[in-house]
Amino acid sequence: MASLSAQQQRELLQSHLPAEDSFRASLQRQSSLQVLQLNLGRLCNMRCSHCHVDAGPDQAHTQMPEAVVQQCLDAMERLKPELVDLTGGAPELHQSFRQLVRHARSLGCRVIDRCNLTVLLLPALADLAPFLAEQQVEIVASLPAPEELSTDAQRGDGTWQASLEALRLLNRLGYGQDGSGLELTLMSNPAGEELQQLTPCDEIRWRKTLAEMGVAFNHLIGLNNMPIARFLLELEEQQRTTTYLQRLRQAYNPCSVSGLMCRSTLSVSAKGELFDCDFNQMLEMPLPLNLASVGLDDLGGREIITGNQCYGCTAGQGSSCSGATATSAASSSSN
Repeated sequence: MASLSAQQQRELLQSHLPAEDSFRASLQRQSSLQVLQLNLGRLCNMRCSHCHVDAGPDQAHTQMPEAVVQQCLDAMERLKPELVDLTGGAPELHQSFRQLVRHARSLGCRVIDRCNLTVLLLPALADLAPFLAEQQVEIVASLPAPEELSTDAQRGDGTWQASLEALRLLNRLGYGQDGSGLELTLMSNPAGEELQQLTPCDEIRWRKTLAEMGVAFNHLIGLNNMPIARFLLELEEQQRTTTYLQRLRQAYNPCSVSGLMCRSTLSVSAKGELFDCDFNQMLEMPLPLNLASVGLDDLGGREIITGNQCYGCTAGQGSSCSGATATSAASSSSN
């Protein structure tokens, strides 16, 4: 499958909306840093159709080098984030994944593993799930829908059954169980161009459906499909980019802005470059800062780099790494 360069993606996002409809909200960083998000590379045992980082089994060359890993370890001590968020690809496939987890936990940081679930079943990683439980790592697990058809359509045949097996494994270790302290969050994204609008009724349906299959979880969050990487390429091939961007813009919700991840997160690429968010990272829109020396004073109050991709995070209920950023899906015709 062909892919779009970061420059091509930026140009498409700009050209498919008229200038007067471009994202113009002014965003500033908070004074404190809550999340240090580390993208360990695009290597993954899966190749999902909606993946915004273009991850896959052929991406071993993108893994974070050890010199950058060391800079990340040093940055944890210097920046003192509340949370270290490990992502990829499948971050667990990086040889320094466990070192990063142990170091963050030794500093008192919470740690999130953004897990595709199926990686837990790889024979070479048979001890991974017990390690995560031992370190009290919070798991945010990708599961598009509480059903086989939609899940396999996005993530490949057999993914649904494999995901259930992995979730049951986590449940046996205590994840998703009341009082265990082991947090298991399921992250859903809608099919195609639909916006994520999870309701309390949806969560009840998810819990009931998965309970019937022997699976429990703590939280359910949802993300909009971001118009970048593979999903943008799909939109282009179907000549639907303008339609989707217009849908996102028309659903712009100013109430979603205060909870955006970019205001309290520092995203680090596998190359050690710094970004406001993971999406800007994929579009190669870096901050003029250095991982080896960045301090809290460099971040607080800094203007956030924005573009039309930001409509993906501010449409409807809002969409961020922690799910919805607003309690209502009110929209506005302008920003």
